[in-house]
Amino acid sequence: MISHHHSSLMPEEVVRPKAITKDEVRGLFNLWNDALATGDPQQVAARYTEDAVLLPTLSDKARYTSDGIADYFVHFLEKKPVGKILEGNVKIGPNWAQDAGIYEFTFQDGSSVQGRYSFVYAYENGQWKISNHHSSIMPEGQLLP
Repeated sequence: MISHHHSSLMPEEVVRPKAITKDEVRGLFNLWNDALATGDPQQVAARYTEDAVLLPTLSDKARYTSDGIADYFVHFLEKKPVGKILEGNVKIGPNWAQDAGIYEFTFQDGSSVQGRYSFVYAYENGQWKISNHHSSIMPEGQLLP
């Protein structure tokens, strides 16, 4: 009769939480912004999980695949955007983080646009990636006071 048994194998559904700080979550935005600066839509799309959802700023078409996400950024990157978070709120859970608020993009032609954003990040395969990204232009089209 076996009275005690120990196995070092963990069931696949058991996931060890990966800790992240609020500053590190903001660093994930900076990595995404750095990917924008490369001008390469594939590098930007690589910041997203395979099953990510992108509800983009300048398109009414939702993107559900890496190819769809890259396609959106082909056109967005032509404007040479530089993003900056103006205000936001970070929430953290086990293997996920959410950052939502207001950001601004400045484009090569000097124009800029503010929008509402939400990023949900997931820790998968040893990396933090974007699993859900929603972005929309401010309804009134005006800058924050």
